[in-house]
Amino acid sequence: MLADELIAVHENARTVAPYTDRDPGLTPAEAYRAAAALHASRLRAGWRPVGRKIGFTNRTIWARYGVYEPIWGTVYDRTRAADPSAVPLRGLVQPRIEPEICFGLKAAPRSAAIGDLLQAIEWVAHSIEIVQCHHPQWKMKLADCCADNGLHGRLLVGPRLPIAKFSNLENDLPKIEIVLKKAGVEVDRGVGANVLGSPLAALGYLVGVLRKQPGAPPLAPGELITTGTITDAHPVAPGETWSTEIRGLALDGVTIRFVD
Repeated sequence: MLADELIAVHENARTVAPYTDRDPGLTPAEAYRAAAALHASRLRAGWRPVGRKIGFTNRTIWARYGVYEPIWGTVYDRTRAADPSAVPLRGLVQPRIEPEICFGLKAAPRSAAIGDLLQAIEWVAHSIEIVQCHHPQWKMKLADCCADNGLHGRLLVGPRLPIAKFSNLENDLPKIEIVLKKAGVEVDRGVGANVLGSPLAALGYLVGVLRKQPGAPPLAPGELITTGTITDAHPVAPGETWSTEIRGLALDGVTIRFVD
């Protein structure tokens, strides 16, 4: 049963053949139902959900991974990284780094309209998500990603700034640029428009897709939403130090060091 296998690979940190190789007819809807079983097992074990991650919002990398639609997963208290100087990778499979924009909600968005989204946001932050893939060489299809909790591994959230600090967030977010560096050397860069046109649009996408999924928990006040990588995702390993620079928005970059 897919749900049982999902729980096992997350508990034992190993790769397995893509679920869609064994079941070519596996649909995203069926995969999300399996992910819900993984979620339920974590709740029974005492994990606490703190928000959502949105993945594959960066349209510039869709062809590289063969996934052409955004996905979502749950962020937990146990997947949050508190100390950027010692972010643990133990238990993650083929981890990769993704620089993103994160929102904190003060209310559930009434709709996906930009005005309603802005009214629902309490704070904005720069975030670093560490994604993982339980399939060899990151070869998978859409349903595999949906089943695997949106490939979520860890999340580091930088300083939070109240949304009132930003005078024109709607116009500024598509134009921001994030530079990603490894040991001080630039590896990649991207702009906010890569993320479905804007990180705000990614949040709007999540609002819409959750309303269409039977049983999906709706967004709630207090949740954080990380909106998807602005660059490509790059492999990371213990002992490495990575950093980001942000241009075009009053958010600080971060320096992050990985440990086992």
